[in-house]
Amino acid sequence: MMNRILAGITAAMLAGAAPLSAHATDLVIYHTWSAPPEVAALNVLKKNLEAKGDSWTDIAIPHDTGSNVNLMNLVAGGNPPNLFMESNPGVYRDLTKAGLGRPLTDFFKEHGYPDKYPDAVARSMVVDDQVMKVPTALHIDGMVYYNMDVAKKLGIDPTAWKSLDEMFADFDKVKAAGVIPLAVGGQQWQVGYLTHALAATIGGPDFFNKIYGEKPDPAVFDSPEFRQVFDYLRKFQQAADEGSANREWNLTTNLVITGKALMQIHGDWMKGEWLAAGKTAGKDFGCIQIPGAKAVAASVDSWGLLGGQPADKDKAELDFASIVVDPNVQAEFAKAKGSTPVRLDAPQDSLDACSKEVLRIVADPKHQVQNPHAISDADWENSIWDVAFNFWSDPDMSVDDAIAKIKENYKTILG
Repeated sequence: MMNRILAGITAAMLAGAAPLSAHATDLVIYHTWSAPPEVAALNVLKKNLEAKGDSWTDIAIPHDTGSNVNLMNLVAGGNPPNLFMESNPGVYRDLTKAGLGRPLTDFFKEHGYPDKYPDAVARSMVVDDQVMKVPTALHIDGMVYYNMDVAKKLGIDPTAWKSLDEMFADFDKVKAAGVIPLAVGGQQWQVGYLTHALAATIGGPDFFNKIYGEKPDPAVFDSPEFRQVFDYLRKFQQAADEGSANREWNLTTNLVITGKALMQIHGDWMKGEWLAAGKTAGKDFGCIQIPGAKAVAASVDSWGLLGGQPADKDKAELDFASIVVDPNVQAEFAKAKGSTPVRLDAPQDSLDACSKEVLRIVADPKHQVQNPHAISDADWENSIWDVAFNFWSDPDMSVDDAIAKIKENYKTILG
């Protein structure tokens, strides 16, 4: 069955493509991107790959619907992709155990690793002392993107907020003007991302890593900072508009773009939606870290290469990696995606105000943590998402109830 599905995908892709050279190597590319800016960014890589004489066959699944599980099912079924978008270290460990890992340490030494990457990016690439991932996009998970025209009309300056409490204090003024203060997409993964962004904001790196690190510390669950994470999560839920339930992130961003909402706190891939709408960073929209943040969580979208391949496949995979790490491609890719280039030496004239702000923030290695996808046990992270989303969805669920469930999950999964 899977062979027929993959054959159908390949046939559909090739039917609309120009004739390829007899020596072209077809690469199966597995990812979770489907929003227009994401597809535009993928097309930058595809264009450059095809220029090398290789071809691209796409396998795309919906974002955060168990991509790592589906990937491993393809591998177990004998139909693995050649390249896959994945950050979870457990996937790379499982592939290595199966003889399909593809270390890239030597490749990156040739390309100047790690001095051309911010700290969060450099650390995200390594699994068990080997470089295993090819970073392609840098985002801060919890950025405030706001409509500058709406803020000006309401007499609000988000850059003046020094804390979350100062931010919430302005919401009554926003509501009185008939504008949604905070646009939120009420889906499990969006609530999960907000939760870990709040953990970084409230507690800083040490606190964050005691929750999401490779070896969580259960003592952290009794800390006042952990309680504050859920206290603020409830405030965010109460500030959400009635239409937030199960709304996609990009539709939520559109509320801010069109002036129906003042702001959104989400990953700064939001910028791609603003750019696609013809808006300009620093003119139409502003972007700041969460007010009072002690740290920011950095997402690094990364590609993995399948090991154990014939020589032609291995060469084509490295062709792909070379494209991804090229600083000029990085600049073009980031502009399409709405991300920030992962390389510090990407052409600066392509950076907009928000990318410059992201690079300013991540210039301090002590002010950043990695997205849990890159460091956490997948079951543990998913259990936190479950609790956070249940807490979000049930206004009667107390903070004590949420913490008790987190502790129970810890004992079951990691205890």
